[in-house]
Amino acid sequence: MFSFLKKKKSEPKLETPTEGTSSWLSRLKSGLVRTSSQLTDLFSRGGKIDDELYEELETILITADVGMDATNALLADLRRYVKLHKLHEAGQMKEALAECLLKLLSPLAQPLHANTHQPFVIMMTGVNGAGKTTSIGKLAKYFQSQGLSVLLAAGDTFRAAAREQLMTWGERNNVTVIAQQSGDAAAVIYDAIQAAQARKIDVVLADTAGRLATQAHLMEEIKKVKRVIGKVLPDAPHEVLLVLDANTGQNALSQVKAFDAALGVTGLILTKLDGTAKGGVIAAIAHAHPIPVRFIGVGEGLDDLRPFVAEDFISALLDLPD
Repeated sequence: MFSFLKKKKSEPKLETPTEGTSSWLSRLKSGLVRTSSQLTDLFSRGGKIDDELYEELETILITADVGMDATNALLADLRRYVKLHKLHEAGQMKEALAECLLKLLSPLAQPLHANTHQPFVIMMTGVNGAGKTTSIGKLAKYFQSQGLSVLLAAGDTFRAAAREQLMTWGERNNVTVIAQQSGDAAAVIYDAIQAAQARKIDVVLADTAGRLATQAHLMEEIKKVKRVIGKVLPDAPHEVLLVLDANTGQNALSQVKAFDAALGVTGLILTKLDGTAKGGVIAAIAHAHPIPVRFIGVGEGLDDLRPFVAEDFISALLDLPD
């Protein structure tokens, strides 16, 4: 058993009636098997820790979307750890890498507490196709499981299907959705916050249209949405969540930097870790632009979005024992 797995977990995981923690972890491992199998093969060959082993590890990390800068920093820390603990065998490297990854990723594992304001306004943003609207539906279920009431704001007024999709999620969760047939996002979200205040709703989840960080006029528009939220409710939004597709690799890091510069992103949701995702982009973000990863997702179901727990993610990435 690796030493960090003996420690108390940094964040208790959400338990649901339909899926337990062991099932969640197995699905996360399945999603990251592409990287974990390469690392397992490398460390299970036997032999000594030498430059060739480090070079092969470097290649795996880079191809796993960790990126050059974060890989160099991680390997430097790994070399220090190996020297400090006088490790010599390749088989000992998995534990060493786990410890170094834990040091890198632990600062990102900060749970989202939505009970500090009423209503607690969460503004969702991201590029097209990242999974914003779907994530809102799952977040609604998550907050309801914590005993909080939720209201959804259909602020993606560009894509008619987004409004319909949000309405469907609202019906599935028995949650009210504030929407308009026309009008701009700021007006919809403004109405939603007022409705939440009148009904004493705990959490407002505000959808916005997908946009590329390079679309200057759309980035200006979403800045306006944030300003309007602040006018109707001082100090809101209380959380700005950027939704990232785990399959976009290093491009996700570029999105983090651009949206943070425009909006002051307070948390990340990493989706689609159930497909061909390599997983390493979390390390790249931790190294270059650390923003808390609030949730990660491994599927389309209501319970498939969970708080990010660094130990569990590392266990899946390195295929460590549960």
